[in-house]
Amino acid sequence: MNPSFQELIKHKYPDLSRGQKKVAEFLVNFMEKGSLYTAGQIGKEAGVSETTVIRLAYALGLNGFSDLQELMRKEWLSSAESKEAASKPAADSAAEEKKPFSEWLSPVDEKELSQAADALIKSDQVYIAGFRESHTAAYWLYYKMNQLRNHVLLSFPTGFLLETLCNLTSASTVVVFSLPRYTKEALEVAQQAKKQGAKVIAITDRRLSPVGQVADITLLAGTTEHILSLLALSQIVISSMQKRDEKTAGKRQEHLEKLYAEQGIFLE
Repeated sequence: MNPSFQELIKHKYPDLSRGQKKVAEFLVNFMEKGSLYTAGQIGKEAGVSETTVIRLAYALGLNGFSDLQELMRKEWLSSAESKEAASKPAADSAAEEKKPFSEWLSPVDEKELSQAADALIKSDQVYIAGFRESHTAAYWLYYKMNQLRNHVLLSFPTGFLLETLCNLTSASTVVVFSLPRYTKEALEVAQQAKKQGAKVIAITDRRLSPVGQVADITLLAGTTEHILSLLALSQIVISSMQKRDEKTAGKRQEHLEKLYAEQGIFLE
């Protein structure tokens, strides 16, 4: 199967020149414009020359700018159709869950959300990593996911234990929160997880962030200036897991409620 436009950019990104990287980021973030604009218009928007835009196509292994634009156009049209289908009354619960948080979110890719939820349900263990300010959101996701499944682990606010990461397998999933200013710990966790064959889900601000380049699945947060963007996206992930695995999640929740009652955890 031929790689998609975004997969191709992600694979080749580390080898691109500085100017080509600027074009690549523009095209990933504004695929509609990239699908319709001329090479000169794209160069102007990205702050580079028209020649740099054309050279990007060759750097990606394509035969020219027209091939690059055709690849982009197909992916953009496919994405637009998916979003239109998700907006219909019969849209799944994930689309419904996004409504209360829309002001904090970028458009969530339904395909990647589905892949993320399936991976988090089926994995032998889930390791959640968030450092410094991102740790708040990481802890919230860790707490909520523990209500749905077992074998969920969490990083420390300022680091991680290699002894924990060494237990990852090809059946494990690692969720990494990474927003500006990007921490080296987040990238190190993602890289170590990949070395051991684990699937990496990045919750980040852009697909070509340091962790986004490593991840198998990338979920984009909205504004990076408020923790609610991370919490809102985390809630969508949890809701999608609940709907996809109602039986298992329901049994675990029932057992937890029994323990809560025995311990008198809650007043009501």
